[in-house]
Amino acid sequence: MTFEEFGLQARLLENLAENGITTPTPIQEKAIPLAMEGHDVMGLAQTGTGKTAAFGLPILHAMMKDGRRVESKVVRTLILAPTRELAKQIFENLQNFCAGTHLKMALVTGGAGIVGQMRKLEKGVSVLVATPGRLLDLIDRNALRLDATEFLVLDEADQMLDLGFIHQLRRIATLLPHGRQTMLFSATMPKQMEEIAASYLNKPQRVQVNPPGQTADKIEQSIHYVGKAAKFDLLVELLDQHRDDRALVFGRTKWGMEKLARSLEAKGFGVAAIHGNKSQGQRDRAIADFKAGKTRVLVATDVAARGIDIPDVRYVYNYELPNVPDQYVHRIGRTARAGNDGKAVAFCAPDEMGDLRDIQKTIKSEIPVASGRPWEKSEEKAAEPQQRNKRGGGGGQRRGGQKAGGAPKQGGKPQHRGGAGKPAQRRAGGNPNAASKGGAASPRRRKAN
Repeated sequence: MTFEEFGLQARLLENLAENGITTPTPIQEKAIPLAMEGHDVMGLAQTGTGKTAAFGLPILHAMMKDGRRVESKVVRTLILAPTRELAKQIFENLQNFCAGTHLKMALVTGGAGIVGQMRKLEKGVSVLVATPGRLLDLIDRNALRLDATEFLVLDEADQMLDLGFIHQLRRIATLLPHGRQTMLFSATMPKQMEEIAASYLNKPQRVQVNPPGQTADKIEQSIHYVGKAAKFDLLVELLDQHRDDRALVFGRTKWGMEKLARSLEAKGFGVAAIHGNKSQGQRDRAIADFKAGKTRVLVATDVAARGIDIPDVRYVYNYELPNVPDQYVHRIGRTARAGNDGKAVAFCAPDEMGDLRDIQKTIKSEIPVASGRPWEKSEEKAAEPQQRNKRGGGGGQRRGGQKAGGAPKQGGKPQHRGGAGKPAQRRAGGNPNAASKGGAASPRRRKAN
């Protein structure tokens, strides 16, 4: 099938061709015709499969076709995304799709001045891409109206649940007209999603490319069973084997990943870090440098797991396993994008065995072992007294004076599974998105977006 066969507006087809998009992906083949017929759509597909075009093209086509202008403060199309990075990615893609048309677009997220965003909304917009927290801030200031919204998209809705946006989503739902068309897209399908679907969707058509939680076929996964004190040396050893390739390194905590980035920089790697403590400008520059190849290693918390769309990221490292298993799927989904191959490498310390079991249950397969062997129950138990609560800050001093995320003592070697190292380290904690310790509706959580 081709995009021409969908009957899209000629200008959209020209813009797609100019951007090198010529053949619809499976999710686009299934979702676009249903959306163009006016159905509500629930789309389940892995990251990197072209979901933005799947929901964006039908909406842009409909608004280009009717040619209507927007009224003051009206938002004709609202697209909600969980993170600043993902919202910006969606906004840029849609800008490319509708270049040269009458459609007006705006992006509103935390980390940017709210007054300037209010000015952009004064005359109304055809498409607004927003994070939930900043959207509600603007609504509270009477900067926009949702009572005339015709199209609504929830992208990466499961991540919005993970980040505690359920209360914001419930409130937003009450502000929208019942006659709108809604599309919900997600890579996983947690139980709470049923409530979201019931609140937002009307007799939705379900389209699915892969079972929820299934990882992409082109991702080569592997795991190293390694003591926490040896993780840094092992990471350096592996990164050293492909210094010319882009690599993403994921961990749990903001301070831990910042410290890891400095330690890698001291080893001669070009490194940048993004996490909730970085300003929006810092995060944008870090991703831009990574995309341009100025830095080859990007260290990140899960705040970035849904917002990095760089086709040639070859390696993803799970330096610390996520304690929300679905996050593993989204982390490794940053590689093997746009038809490319990729490798996902995970490290597992004794106190992470429970997280690993949850991950393998979610993806319905065992991750191939690259080194070591699974930790035994006695070793897991020995590590338990050293852990902090999962919602704590994590980290602390390691035995021998090594700090979390830093290099081991001089002369230390990677302690692969086999008894060389003692598993008496603390567990890195923190919320999986590492943006805040606040509750689901806390101001700090909303500000982090």
